[in-house]
Amino acid sequence: MKKLLIPALSVFMMLSAAGCSGSTASGTYTPGTYTGTGKSDALGHTITVDVTVSADKIEKIEIKEEDFDFDQPYDTVPQAVIDANSTEGIDSVSGSTETSAALIDAINNALAQAKGEGGEEQTGNVPVTYTAGTYTGHGEGYNGPMEVKVTFTDDAIETIELVSSVETEHVGTPAFDILSYDIVSANGTGVDNVSGATFTSAGFKAAINDAAEQAGASDLDGFKKNTVEVVAEDPIDETYDVVVVGAGGAGMAAAAQAAQDGNTVLVIEENAEIGGNTLVSGGQYQSVMPYLCWEPENPDATKGTKYDGTEWDKQMAPASTLDELKIISEWSEEPFDEAYYKDHEFVTGDTAELSKHGVHAEYLPTLQALKEEIKPYLEWAEPKVKAGAAEITLFSTLNLHIFQTYYGGLRPTADMSEWIYGDFDLVSQFITDGQDLKPWLEEQGGKFNENQQTLIGALWYRENEFAGAVIDGTEYPGRWGTYFMAPQHTLLETSPTAANNRILLRTKAESLIVEDGRVTGVKGTMYNGTEVTAHANKGVILATGGFAANVDMVIENNQYWSEEYLTKSTKTTNRSSLQGDGIVMAENAGAATTGMNFTQLMPISWVDNGNLAFGAGNYAVWINPETGKRFVDETSERDVLSLAEFRNGMEVNGTKGVFVEIYNKEQPLPAPVQLGDEDFEGRYYTTTIDKLGELFEKLGVKADPAVVRQTIEDYDKCVLNNTKAEDYPDVKKTAASRPVGNCEKDADGKWDESTYDLDGAQLRVRLMAPSTHHTMGGVKVDTERHVLDAEGNVIEGLYAAGEVTGGIHGGNRLGGNAIVEIFVSGRTAAKAVTADNK
Repeated sequence: MKKLLIPALSVFMMLSAAGCSGSTASGTYTPGTYTGTGKSDALGHTITVDVTVSADKIEKIEIKEEDFDFDQPYDTVPQAVIDANSTEGIDSVSGSTETSAALIDAINNALAQAKGEGGEEQTGNVPVTYTAGTYTGHGEGYNGPMEVKVTFTDDAIETIELVSSVETEHVGTPAFDILSYDIVSANGTGVDNVSGATFTSAGFKAAINDAAEQAGASDLDGFKKNTVEVVAEDPIDETYDVVVVGAGGAGMAAAAQAAQDGNTVLVIEENAEIGGNTLVSGGQYQSVMPYLCWEPENPDATKGTKYDGTEWDKQMAPASTLDELKIISEWSEEPFDEAYYKDHEFVTGDTAELSKHGVHAEYLPTLQALKEEIKPYLEWAEPKVKAGAAEITLFSTLNLHIFQTYYGGLRPTADMSEWIYGDFDLVSQFITDGQDLKPWLEEQGGKFNENQQTLIGALWYRENEFAGAVIDGTEYPGRWGTYFMAPQHTLLETSPTAANNRILLRTKAESLIVEDGRVTGVKGTMYNGTEVTAHANKGVILATGGFAANVDMVIENNQYWSEEYLTKSTKTTNRSSLQGDGIVMAENAGAATTGMNFTQLMPISWVDNGNLAFGAGNYAVWINPETGKRFVDETSERDVLSLAEFRNGMEVNGTKGVFVEIYNKEQPLPAPVQLGDEDFEGRYYTTTIDKLGELFEKLGVKADPAVVRQTIEDYDKCVLNNTKAEDYPDVKKTAASRPVGNCEKDADGKWDESTYDLDGAQLRVRLMAPSTHHTMGGVKVDTERHVLDAEGNVIEGLYAAGEVTGGIHGGNRLGGNAIVEIFVSGRTAAKAVTADNK
C-alpha cells in the first residue's frame, strides 16, 4: 500500500559545520561555507555542493556529492558562477542540460542560506488543477521515443495509457505499470524511478509532464515534485536450501539447476523483472556446434546430423578465415617471452606478431592439439580457395575456442608490469561444458537458429543465436524466451521443488550473513523498505554481475586504459544496477578478487546514451571521420577496436572516439532487433554514395566523400578477389564476408565482379563510440565456483557465477563468451552446492 508523502524531501539544504561565523553590517552574504542540494533531474539524480562566500563574493564551489554520469558541468559551471559572481545567465553545458540545471539549483540553494533567506522547503504535495481532457505527451526513453495519453479531471490524473514505445521488453517495460500507479496516486511525477529502468522511467515521466503542461497544470513545478511514500511491510524472514542473489543469466541458470537437483530456491533480484544485463546484451553465445562445421571424416559433407537426429546445412565461412588458421598453425611453442615486450611495443590485436613469442605452458597442449586439427583442414581448403571459392565449410573446434579465448584475452597493464590471461582450468571448463548448454535450454523449451554467426570482437564464427521459447504451447520471443522464460518455468512450475521456490523482485541484497566462518544467508531491503532476511541451508550463490555501470569504480581500478580515454563522461551499455555490489558483499565476507584492473569497452555503442548498437565487423567498413579511410581491422578484439576509435575518432557532445560505420543496408545485423527504415538522428542513416557529402556536412564529419568512395571501392575489390588479410589497403581485414556495394555470386558461389554496383547500393551509415561494457575482474573462484579467500581457501557456503567473478576472460573478453560462461558457471555453482551437501 502507498499513501501520499506529507514531508516531501526531494530538495533540502543544511548548514555545514563550517557555516556562519557571524553577520556583517553590510554585504550580500554572511561569510561562511554553505551546503546546498539540487533538485532531482529527470533521471532521479541529486547533487550536493559546498559554496564558500565572503561578504560580497562567491569564493569557492566544491562538488560534495554527485551521482550523475557526466563530469563536464562540474568543470565548467562552478568556475563560470565564480567568474560571474552569480548564477544568473550561466548557460547549461551542451549534452548535460539536466546536470547543469541541477548543479545551478544546488548553488542557488546554498546562496539563499548565505543571504539569510533559508533554503527552499517543501512541506508536502501541492494541489494541482488542470483543464479536464485527454492529452498526448511525448518523451525519450532508453531506446527511443515514447508516447502516452493522459486523461485529467479538474484536479487529478484519471488514467495513463502507453500508446507506443521501443523500450526493451522485460527491461524498460515493467516500469510503465509501476510508475503509472505511483504517478496517479501522487498526482505528479516526483515518484521514484524503477530500478534497472532509469532512462525508461525518465522518458515516461517526461511524456506525462508534457501532457500535464498541455493540460494547463496550475503548478507544473509542484506536479514534477509530487510523490508517494512507500511504507515498509512486516520483515520477511525465510529459509531455503539455496539463495541466489541476482536473476540475470547466471542467477537464473543457477536457480533452475538447483531446483532440478531437488533444492528449494529463493532468487533475490534488485530490478523489477528477471533478466539482468543479459537482456540488454547481444544474446548470442559462443560454442562450436560440430554438426554445423567441417568434419575430417567427411570433409565434403554439406549437411550434418544434430544430436537429436535432425539434419542441418553446414555453416559456410569466408575464405579469409584461413589466414588466422595459418598463423595459429605456425605459432611458436616456446615459453611466452614477456621480456621481448620490455623493448618492443605490444600492439593489441597483432596476432601475427604475438604468435612469434610463445605460449604459456598450460595452453601448450591445447595449441599442439589444435595444430593437428588445423593441418588436414588447410590441406582440404587451400586448393578450393586458390580456385576462387569465396566461402568454404567452417572449421571450428573446442581447442580453437579455448586457444582464441587465451590469446584474445592475453594483455599487459599499461605500464607493462603485469600480464593477464584466462585461467586455463576455468576457460576450458566453461567452453567444454558449454556444449551441453543448448540441449539443456532446449529441453526446457528454448529455441535456437541452426547457424554459427559472428559478432563484434568474437574472432570466429561460432555464435549460437537464440530464437525464443515454446512452453506449454505458448511462444515467448527473443532472449526473454530462450534464456529466462525457459528456466523460470523450470524453477516455478516443473522442478521437484517448484511449489516452494520464489523470486523476490525489487529487492536489494546488502550483506551476507556469516556464522562461524560460513555464509548462511543474505540480508536485504525491498523497494518499500521491507527488511528481508534469507537463510540458506546449503549455500548462497552470488550472481550480481559486474560493475561497468559504476564508472567511478571502473576508473578507481583501471590499469589498462589511458585516463585521456576513460573518464567520468564515459557512458555504459549496462543497466544502472550493475554497480559491483556483489563484489563488495563478497569482499566483506573475506573473498579475494582478481583482474579488477581490466574493463572491456564496447566499441559499437550509440553516441547519445551509450546503449549497445549491436553488429559485427565482417560486413562493414569503419571510417576515420577526418581522413575518410579505414583505420582498424573491423573484426578485431573489442579493446583493439575501442582503442583505435579513441585514436581516430572525433568528439561529439563530450563523447570521444566517435567514428563512421558504412555497410550495405541489405545486410541484417546480428542483433535482437533490426534497425528501422527511418533515420534515427544521431545514430543511423540510410543514403547513397552520391549523397554521402550532404550527410557528412549535417553530421560534422570532415572526411572528403570522394576519399570515402575510393576507400570503399578499394575495400570491395579486395573482398571480391579473396585478398589476403594483410594485403587490404590502409589496414588488414580478417574474415570479410561481403562487399559494401551490391554484388551477386555465380553458380559456384564466387563473387561476380561484373555485377558490382556501388552507385545503386543503399548504404547504412552509423555513428558509434566506445562505452564500458564488461568488467574482467571479480571475486576469485575455483572450477566448482566456490568463492576463495586471499590464501586460496574456500569460503564455506559461498559460491559465485557470471560476471561477478574474475580470472576467466583475461584482459579482454571475446564477444559471445559472456553468455556461455554465465549460464555454464551458474549451473556449475548449483551442482557444487548439491554435491557439497550430500
